[in-house]
Amino acid sequence: MTQTTPPARIAGARQPRPPGTGRPDGPQGPGAESTLHRGRFRLRTWIRTRLWVQVLIGLAAGLAVGALMAPELALVPRRIAGIAGAWLALPGKLFLGLIAMVLIPLVFASIVQGLTGSPSGRQLRSVGIRFGAFVLATTTLAALGGVAITTALAPGSYVTGFAPMVPQEPPAMIPSGTGRTAPDLIAGLLPTNPARAFLEQDMLAVVILAVLVGLACVVGNRRRTDAFLRFLDGILDVSMTVVKWAMFLAPWAVFGLTAQLVAQVGFSTLVGLSVYVGTVALGLAGLFLVYLALVAAVGRTSPLAFLRSIGGVLLLAFSTSSSAAVMPVSIATAISRLRVPPSIANIVVPLGATVNMAGTALYQSAAVVFLAQLSGIDLGATQVATIVFTLVVSSIGAPGTPGVSIAILTSVVAGFGIPAAGIALILGVDRILDMARTTVNVTGDLAACVLLRSVATTGGLIGAPPGQPLPAEAA
Repeated sequence: MTQTTPPARIAGARQPRPPGTGRPDGPQGPGAESTLHRGRFRLRTWIRTRLWVQVLIGLAAGLAVGALMAPELALVPRRIAGIAGAWLALPGKLFLGLIAMVLIPLVFASIVQGLTGSPSGRQLRSVGIRFGAFVLATTTLAALGGVAITTALAPGSYVTGFAPMVPQEPPAMIPSGTGRTAPDLIAGLLPTNPARAFLEQDMLAVVILAVLVGLACVVGNRRRTDAFLRFLDGILDVSMTVVKWAMFLAPWAVFGLTAQLVAQVGFSTLVGLSVYVGTVALGLAGLFLVYLALVAAVGRTSPLAFLRSIGGVLLLAFSTSSSAAVMPVSIATAISRLRVPPSIANIVVPLGATVNMAGTALYQSAAVVFLAQLSGIDLGATQVATIVFTLVVSSIGAPGTPGVSIAILTSVVAGFGIPAAGIALILGVDRILDMARTTVNVTGDLAACVLLRSVATTGGLIGAPPGQPLPAEAA
């Protein structure tokens, strides 16, 4: 029996719609309302699943609410505006408090876990020395670049009306007349009292202690240190959970702190803030170009081919603002697309997510100089050198999670006698800059993989990488 094709299955045939279904001919019918409803639902879902959008909305809402209480409009009496601003800033204070609460254990556990994550001591020595030199050189260059570009462009000079909020106290990082020599200062970096370093939240001492403990765990008896490392792994997991909780407050923190700040100083701060964001973005772009130049000169790889290979990872890093979150994808990309041997990728990427934070160092150095300019404090050469050294070390110990750098920045500026009142300004745009510097940090990790792959294969430390070379290398 011959089977005929039903009319509904004939290609290109337009079948009649049942009454009341589908999209009507008129734009104002029920179908248009349904489409509008679906569009609104998608928009709400998109906003709920993207924290950076929520932060931007909080920033805009804070500016609007703060403008209603700002001195320029004077719609609200100053006393009432001060009380309202204090309550609006409460989520921001809770946000900073939650992060500061777990900052020290988070940094300590993260560094120790990164140093002890190598599969073998031999690979850690062969790759670690070169990777350590790469991290130290690029991070120092980034910190110096942040100080230089912020000093040259002086974004703090564009902010008016902020100085009265700052107490006039001279910075006192190293008191004059102490008689301490350079060897004494270097020896004094060792945390002889670890408990005091933790209680006082001395970030530099905690980082040095974590490095020493991590190296001791690497060279010590692993069976005896396993319990200690598992304990640190639990601390790290709990600390990151608290940070995730704090990030739920980030949009409200930005809203409240921005509203309070604008209500106090007015819209004159906005010009300087935009210049500050542009200054940091320009510095991060320069560091990104440095990585591409190193990939071309040392890694013998076309920058365009490199960018095509890692484009997906960079987009993920930009959206999550966490180099730790994209670590598995970074390892897979390094091995499959960049032809990096697993013996290198499995060491460099996990360590890089912990210690390779050149973008963070550039951001923090620019922020410190910006806050000093807001306060009218002139930093001398000795203080700049100390800032660069402190930020290089503290950025190496910065965990690869969003929101942590603000708390680190707060502790750093306090040590230099720079008032932290302008942190609210930086917090308002921190999410945007966090996305940019995380992208640069992940680029640095993958660039280090390419550089170490080239050096290792040339020096005969490992065999040639599997698979065909990248198109640029074949050419």
